[in-house]
Amino acid sequence: MSEDELPPSLETAADADRPRGILTPSDRDFLLGRKTDYTEHSRKQKRNRIRRRVRNAVLDFSILYECLEDRDRKTVFDPDDEDREAYTRGITDMLAFLHLGTMGYVTPFKDMLSQGVAKSEQRLAGSDYRMVRVEFNVDPVGQIDVDEVIAKIEADEFERITDEELRAFVRLLSMSEEFAPDDVRDGLKANVDEFVAEIRESEERRDRAVEELTTRDGR
Repeated sequence: MSEDELPPSLETAADADRPRGILTPSDRDFLLGRKTDYTEHSRKQKRNRIRRRVRNAVLDFSILYECLEDRDRKTVFDPDDEDREAYTRGITDMLAFLHLGTMGYVTPFKDMLSQGVAKSEQRLAGSDYRMVRVEFNVDPVGQIDVDEVIAKIEADEFERITDEELRAFVRLLSMSEEFAPDDVRDGLKANVDEFVAEIRESEERRDRAVEELTTRDGR
């Protein structure tokens, strides 16, 4: 990746003044293509050093899990507001990196994920008797019937639109040349107040109905 190819989402992570983490500032410059005057030998050495640091970072997490105080962990996961989006992206990319890296590993990613969540739940409960079921599935989204989705929208049958259809429809919409993000943003913002008012009104109707039912049943 070259400096010109750097996506906006990496702006915070790629900040040249950011202190070292797993990667040193020199490591980041190497991976981001900021420094290219490496010989073939020095490039190979750099890659080896990065691999060793990442491997040792993985082992460090066992120490962090067992020994880092709760208040320190909470502070780590409480970034400043201006850094929150980049931090969330970092957590997401960390999981993506682990998922890719453990493809073909001796223990499947989903098993390690389940074990990790179960361990944290037992720690929260303070008991080994805390048992949880963790489900993790990767189901590819199949082909959708665009006409059918549009028909559901036109009929206000939003509850019939599946999550898979919704994700695929939004992706297809973003690929359309007729899709104008700015126009859509302005149009949605113009309807936000009306949408929120409708939601609140429906909640109030629901609360009144529940109150009537409970009052009647209590007679």
